[in-house]
Amino acid sequence: MNPLTNSQVLNASHSSDSSELKAGKILYLSQSEIVELGGDSSQLYVEAVSKALALHAQGKIVQPLKPYLRWYGETGHIADRIIAMPAYLGGESSMAGLKWVGSKHDNPSNRGLQRASAVIILNDTENHYPIAVMEGSLISAMRTAAVTAVATRYLANENFQKVACIGCGLIAQLQLRTLIEQFPSITSVELYDLYPTAAEKLVNTLSTRFPHINYRIAASAEEAVRSGEVVVTCTVTAKPYIPYEWLQKGTFVSNVSIMDIQKDVFLKADKVIVDDWEQSNREKKIINQLVLEGVFSREDVHAELGELVIGQKPGRESSEEIILLNPMGMAIEDIACAQIIYEKALQENVGSFLSLY
Repeated sequence: MNPLTNSQVLNASHSSDSSELKAGKILYLSQSEIVELGGDSSQLYVEAVSKALALHAQGKIVQPLKPYLRWYGETGHIADRIIAMPAYLGGESSMAGLKWVGSKHDNPSNRGLQRASAVIILNDTENHYPIAVMEGSLISAMRTAAVTAVATRYLANENFQKVACIGCGLIAQLQLRTLIEQFPSITSVELYDLYPTAAEKLVNTLSTRFPHINYRIAASAEEAVRSGEVVVTCTVTAKPYIPYEWLQKGTFVSNVSIMDIQKDVFLKADKVIVDDWEQSNREKKIINQLVLEGVFSREDVHAELGELVIGQKPGRESSEEIILLNPMGMAIEDIACAQIIYEKALQENVGSFLSLY
């Protein structure tokens, strides 16, 4: 792998139709190089995700339903899959690409690996050649956290102080890092995990970076949820366990791990928000189950998140509302984040060019 030369950076940064890219050159970025480019800071992702959500609401994207590759049959865990997530972003600076993301629920306990792994491929929108390949798990986790942060601006009570997080793995760490960075009003974080050592490890990690926050490990999921003004789920559960009665008035729930919230919350919440209706109503997730039962429909959704970003629909309208976000995760978010990182890499001479031929 050859480092970028200054001339290569100059040519490539001027246009995606550069001679380097025409020749079948692909920029490769490792996770450490993405971090070097600022890819572990929340602001980059909040800006990219906001842009992607706005384009989504404006209809300036193409995003096929993502296929789930599974081979374990009925006995397989819901989090064991590989997903292909293609997307095209229009607007002033177009980009196309694919996130290929694998998940195995027992990777941490049985293999000492992170649950999820990913690569992202970017393609030139003029000649359709691949122009970049980069490690994708950090981008995927950070953009997921950014979705929660963007939604929190519209759906949480202003100057909220208490966050509750269920599940204490890497996703939880990045969710909480992002929220603390983006919302200075946060003073306390309540944590719960089935494995107390995971919660203790997360407290140690976060307290090093954010010592001013009061951290507490709850004795149960119920205790944690009841304490939160903003509640974030970060588990791999296949069985919902959070009922409506646990939620205090004014709570905003970011249902990141999708399967944690019981059906009555969807039916009783003051507002239900999704990132994309078609993505949400599938794969036998809770919304899909409710639709099949005939008790929930598109009309019961207050808004898609992008509609809030562009001001087409209102967010929180009273301090008492209980609001639920059900973010399935969209490929446009990954591609928007990867595009910014790719452009920064060209400008800052980071990464290596690989040849297709």
